[in-house]
Amino acid sequence: MKDGFIKVAAATPQIKVADCEYNREQILNEIRKAEEQGVKLIVLPELCLTGYTCGDLFLQETLLQGAKESLIWLLEKTKTITMVVFVGLPWVVDGKLYNVAACISQGKLLGMIPKSCVPNYAEFYEARHFTVGNQTIKLLDFQGQQVPFGSRLLFRCKELQSLVIGCEICEDLWVANPPSVSHTMAGATVICNLSASVEVAAKEGYRRQLVSTQAAKTVCAYIYADAGEGESTTDVVFSGHNLISENGTILAESKRFTNEMIVTEIDIQKLVAERRRMNTYECNASASYTIVDFDLPIEDTVLTKVVSQTPFIPAEGIDRTERCEEIFTLQAMGLKKRLLHTNCQSAVLGLSGGLDSTLALLVTVKAFDMIGLERSKILGITMPGYGTTDRTYQNALDMAKTLGVTLKEISIVKAVDQHFLDIEQDKENHDITYENSQARERTQILMDIANQTNGMVIGTGDLSELALGWATYNGDHMSMYGVNASIPKTLVRHLVRYVAETGEQEALRKVLLDVLDTPVSPELLPPKDGEIVQKTEDVVGPYELHDFFLYYMMRFGFQPAKIYRLAVYAFESMYDKETILKWLKKFYWRFFSQQFKRSCVPDGPKVGSVALSPRGDWRMPSDAAVALWIKELEQLKVE
Repeated sequence: MKDGFIKVAAATPQIKVADCEYNREQILNEIRKAEEQGVKLIVLPELCLTGYTCGDLFLQETLLQGAKESLIWLLEKTKTITMVVFVGLPWVVDGKLYNVAACISQGKLLGMIPKSCVPNYAEFYEARHFTVGNQTIKLLDFQGQQVPFGSRLLFRCKELQSLVIGCEICEDLWVANPPSVSHTMAGATVICNLSASVEVAAKEGYRRQLVSTQAAKTVCAYIYADAGEGESTTDVVFSGHNLISENGTILAESKRFTNEMIVTEIDIQKLVAERRRMNTYECNASASYTIVDFDLPIEDTVLTKVVSQTPFIPAEGIDRTERCEEIFTLQAMGLKKRLLHTNCQSAVLGLSGGLDSTLALLVTVKAFDMIGLERSKILGITMPGYGTTDRTYQNALDMAKTLGVTLKEISIVKAVDQHFLDIEQDKENHDITYENSQARERTQILMDIANQTNGMVIGTGDLSELALGWATYNGDHMSMYGVNASIPKTLVRHLVRYVAETGEQEALRKVLLDVLDTPVSPELLPPKDGEIVQKTEDVVGPYELHDFFLYYMMRFGFQPAKIYRLAVYAFESMYDKETILKWLKKFYWRFFSQQFKRSCVPDGPKVGSVALSPRGDWRMPSDAAVALWIKELEQLKVE
């Protein structure tokens, strides 16, 4: 459970209806299989010790006694297993029969949760046998101990206090106000659902949507264990459709009709961070809840789930074409509004032939098409300087021609030469002044041409550059509207590739693919043999790493050590641990030291969950110290 990770499982055992001794053996087998995989929390189906489909046999004392004895047997068999187990069975309290979930751990019965919503419609007739569960907690005498019984019961890990488990049973989820809503408001971060959901045509998708939506709206991990093969098929069929969702994302899902165990890791810290960020998340630690503490020693959880190297890029399975079109539209709509509001007659942008300016140009073209303005009113200014190569220069020319925008070439060499004379800068001294003077000269040209044409300077800088401060203050740092302000470099590349692959113009596709193949560079230092010598990622580090770091720092507020652990896991085949640690330190140092640039950036549209606008998502003092974050990284032992 180190770093908030806990391995969980939902399992469907093969059962026989009303054969408690057979069923307990199968349940124990599932628990032991889960133990072998490092699982610390397992959820089993509703009434699985007896079978859900026992009908009027639930009124037979023999069955009820068999279920009780089987629970005691399970407690004895799991004494040495460090795991929390939720198992379903019928249970009598004060002469009434309840459909309950028993929570057991290391041979101890921690509590019992009765089903709150007992269905009695269509194929369901549970009210014939079971009583609606009580909210107020009662204490039951069981094997010489007092066991809490009631729906308002939560289980909290002593070693990881943010791991708080609540429980509901099948139909409880399908009603308008599920118990899990109040459970999570009272502090539960994990909800277990023991279910016996009848399978009918088209129900699979609805069930999946129901589980993921409930996990999203309550910001929790939701573990759903379904009854499957072995239940009676007299009138209905059960499919064993197990699901594990974390804040709306399905982490694991079983194939139906297989009685499969699914195992994954949930991240409690991520859930807590999300709730902390959402100040509208209602917390109501009601006194009507009883909290039972349990022990789970802190151990390293072996990660098996997929951690994407590119968290900003749509995952596989999502319609990437639709998502990319959505992002383009958000960018273009932001620019469209600003152009219409200011009544600008032209858009001016520096066209370098690099990735960022390419994306900015594509977005500007889309905005002009939306408004109905002629593309010729878009002025792409190419401004060759000391470091401009033939490759990027030609790409800029080809792009402008293909898209039908107006291209203008203005060399900055003479102007910068004069500037160096004015400030007594040695032209052979390729220091920061040498580089930044060129960037500022280009910005001055763009601003002045915008004035001449009643236009607007479109910023090309992206989110990754903002995070690292990789921009010249009052140079490329400045514009009148920054369309790429919340697009990280990895997503910039993805969007440009999307246009190349889906566009109808072969000439445009060709130039875009060459842009993608060109090393990222500000081209401020003279080339060698016509080739780029100044490669950004050689200086600041790989953008794919920095975007990964940025996502987990900004989105969830993770500690540096946890981000390092995730990066090592995600990039295992690409970077060694020393390299990842080196660039993570560089990331934090640059992020903190360069905040002053972000404190005065131009307007730009937010398109994703991470943004750095000082007017929107990120407010940070420009002189905040990075010492605590670096100290944590210095203490890491790289094996």
